[in-house]
Amino acid sequence: MPAAASPLSVLRIAAFRNRWLASMVSNLGTLVQSVGAGWMMTQISDSDAMVGLVQAGVTVPTMLFAVFAGTLADNFDRRRVMIGAQLFMMAAATLLTVLTLLGLMTPWLLILLTFLIGTGSTFFNPSWQASIGDIVPRSDLPSAVVLNSMAFNAMRSIGPAAGGIIVAAAGAAAAFALNAVSYVVMILTLWVWKAPPPVSTLPPEPLRLAVGSGLRYVAMSPNLMNVMGRAFVFGLGSVAVLSLLPIVAHDRLDGDATTYGILLGVFGLGAILGALNNARLRERFDNEHVVRVAALAALLGTAGLAVAPTIWACLPALLVSGMAWVVALSLFNVTVQLSTPRWVVGRAIALYQSASFGGMAAGSWLWGAVSDLQGLTVAFLAAAVVLAAAAAIGLVRPLTEYGDLDMSPLDLFREPTLHLDLKARSGPIVAITRFEIDPADVPEFLAVMAERRRVRIRDGAQNWVLMRDLEEPRIWEETYHVPTWVEYIRHNTRRTKADQGTYARLLALHRGEARPHTRRMIERQSIPRRRNGVYDFEN
Repeated sequence: MPAAASPLSVLRIAAFRNRWLASMVSNLGTLVQSVGAGWMMTQISDSDAMVGLVQAGVTVPTMLFAVFAGTLADNFDRRRVMIGAQLFMMAAATLLTVLTLLGLMTPWLLILLTFLIGTGSTFFNPSWQASIGDIVPRSDLPSAVVLNSMAFNAMRSIGPAAGGIIVAAAGAAAAFALNAVSYVVMILTLWVWKAPPPVSTLPPEPLRLAVGSGLRYVAMSPNLMNVMGRAFVFGLGSVAVLSLLPIVAHDRLDGDATTYGILLGVFGLGAILGALNNARLRERFDNEHVVRVAALAALLGTAGLAVAPTIWACLPALLVSGMAWVVALSLFNVTVQLSTPRWVVGRAIALYQSASFGGMAAGSWLWGAVSDLQGLTVAFLAAAVVLAAAAAIGLVRPLTEYGDLDMSPLDLFREPTLHLDLKARSGPIVAITRFEIDPADVPEFLAVMAERRRVRIRDGAQNWVLMRDLEEPRIWEETYHVPTWVEYIRHNTRRTKADQGTYARLLALHRGEARPHTRRMIERQSIPRRRNGVYDFEN
């Protein structure tokens, strides 16, 4: 295996480099604001659960809106979606600043405004992540994802400390104001970026169909479902460190906002170390072992915080937790992107983020509530048990290697010449493909067709059935429906090179003189409808 390239090598691409630098500024503002929000809640509320809900306010929108955000990323101009999301977040951050300066902030209002900022981030992230594949080659995608994580966590090592100093010196409103200004750099960078033109000549999917096709694709992709399940459990357990850290700084260490910033900064430093060593880990170990070790490392860090009595005891635990955090989450992200074709990558990323952030949102509330009832130590130890489960799941459902799948378009489908004047919305369309199979090959044929059924339904087929001729048992027919002609074309252009093996196996089993032929038919209404006293037959 060739030596892993440094993640910094992807900075040679100017478009990525400019966006990466802009993200550094934006991330700095975000992290300074998170310190301000977390610390302010400890000042205006004495509930540990409310402190935990500040983190949940940022993550819950991903769970609620991610699939819609991913649909926008796949069907509309990603550049415009990102600019719109940044403007929305800037407006929410400005309102947060003004209300804080006027002394009108309450616990639930603080959570609402962090929720709005989280909503903007939810709509920004799928387009941001999906557009990475538009500007870097596939071979550089893992490095680009890791470098984005490094950018965030580099700021995590600086931003919280800076945020702590700003909050201690000038108050939370100053932190909120800095965040509002930080969005300007990203907006300007996106404004001048020349996004690549869309590849597909088909019209965008309607929102309802696009949401459904994204959900269906992920549901019919066992590898993606496995990644998302692991991400949910990992997020549920690992978020305890971040959601309860303000309480550690305020209650256990009797510190101020600067103490909280230092703790977050060490977590970020650990994440940077994890990012720098990520490629080396992927070179030496398979995906499953990397994630399993990351979960166990997060367990050790979380358990360490449960019993750490001083800030010096907390720092090693936070360093390990930060390393585990970025290694696991960046690997989940890369696996989703490299295991998903471009037409649905935004929705897949959004659903992955919904799973991981859903776990974080649930954990933020859960560990805060446990801390309220049983104390910090019990909350951290309970989270450590969840992380043990995140590692153990891999013994039963290990992650696959994303490098084994080629998700580029197969590009073998050619739109047939039609002798009917069909419109794009004409339908329903029925596709029927006939195979001739030797009786001795039937068990293998059925196994291959089971995989073909999954791929067909994953790519949009409905009412898929396999039928055997009673008079000629060697003849089998595969039949499925799609709603319209344009959806039939869309269905066939979604096939990837990773799917080619299934069809090749079917061709090897087919005993007919010619290749299997597909007949395409349109359903017609055979029962007359009466309109204005006249019977007609319409589709």
